[in-house]
Amino acid sequence: MLYFDHNATAPLSPAARAAWLEAQELFPGNPASTHWAGRRAEAALETSRAWLAGWLGCGDADLVFTSGATEAANAVFAHLAHSAGRTAGVMVSAVEHPCVLEAAERWFPSRVVRLPVLSGGVLDLDAASGLLRGGFNAGRPAAVALMAANNETGVIQPWAALRDLCRERDIPFICDATQWVGRLPAEGLGECAFLFASGHKSGAPVGTGFLKVPRGFTGLLSGGDQEDGRRAGTQNVAGAAGLVAALRECEGLLDGVPARLEMRGEAERLLLEALPGGRIVGAGVERLWNTVSLLAPELADCRQRWVVRLDATGVAGSSGSACASGREQSSHVLRAMGVGAGESDRVLRLSSGWGTSLEDWRGVAERMAAVFERWR
Repeated sequence: MLYFDHNATAPLSPAARAAWLEAQELFPGNPASTHWAGRRAEAALETSRAWLAGWLGCGDADLVFTSGATEAANAVFAHLAHSAGRTAGVMVSAVEHPCVLEAAERWFPSRVVRLPVLSGGVLDLDAASGLLRGGFNAGRPAAVALMAANNETGVIQPWAALRDLCRERDIPFICDATQWVGRLPAEGLGECAFLFASGHKSGAPVGTGFLKVPRGFTGLLSGGDQEDGRRAGTQNVAGAAGLVAALRECEGLLDGVPARLEMRGEAERLLLEALPGGRIVGAGVERLWNTVSLLAPELADCRQRWVVRLDATGVAGSSGSACASGREQSSHVLRAMGVGAGESDRVLRLSSGWGTSLEDWRGVAERMAAVFERWR
């Protein structure tokens, strides 16, 4: 199989697997226990936390280990809803992951402003700045959220610029860095008021993630004093070790980003050559090196989508966010970019990993060409 769905879940990296197994064997105790085994487990957990904090550029005490981005997003908006006034609202970009959009709507019903994006999928920073100056219902918004890079298109967002605008106005800034970490340098991420990511997009075990929070954070889960009272529940020592191992491995590969961008460019050339009339969604703007969002030509028999036909040829791709791909409505990301409902059904997301080769991309293009030739 040609696996091109890393933005949904990347295969477990050998380094993460080894670290997870080692931690399971060496640190079997509960880190909340006061006996010898518990203290060893706690020390191992804090070692993972210290590396992660140093990598992000924040304090150890700022970080909470979580099960992933969905839990973290809900925890952030629940905290903000409890600490903000009843009329306070939040601003989120129109292309956020469903875990952010739906958590915002749940905890701030009818009090969510969606920040627009330009046709290329990049946040309209001028419009966002104007909305920030205007406030929310004549008041300061409780927070502003913008992802670092989009999960469907790979479009890189001006998160650092919006973070600084929010800081000038003393507005908490929330950043979902799930698709960024492990693929681009982490510099500056630790300066966000709230920052979170899942690890399984970068080769860490599923069910691992982190959340950076300010002081005074009230956790979503109750029932224990773990994570300094900010997240109840037995901590996943082995998961944290696997998360750090995966990110450390990716960190050592970042010098290869320019070459990966060149590979993506050649891959897009091959795909467009195989599919006359196709186009790249987000072309012309800065995007992740691993993600290609392709609007494929229409097939004569539209009862099966492109992603289904590709799966039959041994290519694992996606039609968009893995958290929303089973739904019938068109992608909210594509709608925000001006892609019509009829076209969005033909959009394929192909997301690679550090081990993906140009030959793998060539294999996808060849199989897509065969599908097109048969069904056009």
